[in-house]
Parts: sequence; C-alpha cells; structure tokens
Amino acid sequence: MDFNENPNVGVFCRSNDKIAFIQKGLTKKVKKKVGSVLDVDLVELNIAGSSIVGSLLSINNKGAVVCDFIDEESLELIKNRGLNICVIPDKYNAAGNDILVNDNGCLVHPDISSKSIKEIGKIFDVPVKKGTVGGLNTVGMAATVTNQGLLCHPKISDEEKGVLEKLFDVPVMIGTVNHGSPVIGSGLIANKNGAIIGNLTTGIEMGRIEEALGFL
Repeated sequence: MDFNENPNVGVFCRSNDKIAFIQKGLTKKVKKKVGSVLDVDLVELNIAGSSIVGSLLSINNKGAVVCDFIDEESLELIKNRGLNICVIPDKYNAAGNDILVNDNGCLVHPDISSKSIKEIGKIFDVPVKKGTVGGLNTVGMAATVTNQGLLCHPKISDEEKGVLEKLFDVPVMIGTVNHGSPVIGSGLIANKNGAIIGNLTTGIEMGRIEEALGFL
C-alpha cells in the first residue's frame, strides 16, 4: 500500500509485535488495514508536528528510543503504551533511521555517542553494537528486522552479515523494495504477525520479503 500516495511506508510508521505508531492523517481504510495485517493496536502520532514517525522513533517489544525534539504530548502517548522510553540528546538522533533493533540485539549508527549507546541498551534490554549495513550508517533504513528474520541492503558485506546474524539471532537475507530500492527500511514495516510493503514493490520482491521474515 501507500500512505497518502507515498510508497515509503517505513518512513511514516514504526511497529513492534503489539503496537504500531503511525503518522496522523491517513484514511480509516488504510489504518484498519495496517492494524489488521500487523495485528497491533494503532496509535496515531506526529512527532513535533512531523509525520516521519518511522524515521524518528525506534522500538522493540520492551522499549522506545526517540529524537530529542519530541513534544510532550507525543512523549506521553508513547509512555502510556507501557514502553520504557528514552530521549537521546545526540547529534545522530533520528532514532528510526539510525537504530536497528529486535528483542535480541541492536545495531546503531557508528557515530552515536557511547553515552547514548548505554541508554539505548538499557531501554531495549539488549546488547548494542555500532556498525553499518551495506556500507550505510543509517542502519534503521538499510534493513528491517523482526524476531523471525532480517532483510537488508543487497550490498551487505560478508563481515556485516556475520555481525547481524550473531547480534539479532535471526537468518539474514538481502533484497529490495519498491521496484529496486535497496533502502529496505523505507518501504517495509514488519513484525512477527505480518508486513506492510510499499505499493511499488514487485511480486519477486514480495516473495523475498515473505521468505526473509518467516512468512512462508
């Protein structure tokens, strides 16, 4: 599907296995479909007036990490969903872009500070490593991970793949979304229950996504 004619659905939504935070302003039909496919409670949210929720927020089933310019109303909305939360006062604070996490591990932008890494580890309750995916520092957009599998940028190195497999404890596969985009996280929202994929994604790409995330 698309969100307001934009196929980069991962930029506007972030989900764990129970909750999805999604941009405000989508139709009831779209929201119903997202909630049904992911089997989650849907929470509409704009962060400091911005709709790019998926880029500014990172979550697993234990906690949430968010950019430091979040407004109080949005902060309370996240806290009220039972998640531990931290706001990272870091130069690289677009949490959804710069953090890749499941319930086993967390990979972060190589330039995130040690102080922020310590806080991130506490909130997510997982080991945290600095690294890249396909040479990209924005690891949250270069891949999508669940507790069942990981799909990532096709130019990932063997060394990077080994780090991901060990850290996240899931199989790692390469692929693309939205007719050839290597930036997986921009066009894919997924959890253990299902996936929402940008509407430019081809049948071959969808098959790869289903296999990588354990839906086959």
